[in-house]
Amino acid sequence: MSEPIVWLTIFTLSVFVGIEVISKVSSTLHTPLMSGANAIHGIILLGAILVTGYAESMVALVVGLVAVVLATVNMVGGFVVTDRMLQMFRPRRPVAKADQDGAPR
Repeated sequence: MSEPIVWLTIFTLSVFVGIEVISKVSSTLHTPLMSGANAIHGIILLGAILVTGYAESMVALVVGLVAVVLATVNMVGGFVVTDRMLQMFRPRRPVAKADQDGAPR
C-alpha cells in the first residue's frame, strides 16, 4: 500500500475519532478543555515560528508563514470562545431603570 493512502486513512480515522470524542464532552467540561487546547495551540504557534525562522527556501518560508497565520487565528479564536463561555457563568448586573425622559436614575 502506498504511503499517501496510509496517511489519508490515518487522517480520516482521526477525524471520526475526534468528532466522537468531542461530541461526548459535557458543556461543563468544555471550558477547561478549551483552555488546555489554547495552551497546546500556543506551543504549536511557537513551533511554527521557530521552523519558519530556519526556512532555507521560499516555498518553506511561505508554508511556514501560512502555518503561523493559521495557528495564530486558531489560538486567538480559542481564547475568544473560552472568554464568551466564561461570561455565561458570571452573574448578570441589574440594568438601571430610566426615567420617562430617558435619563438613568
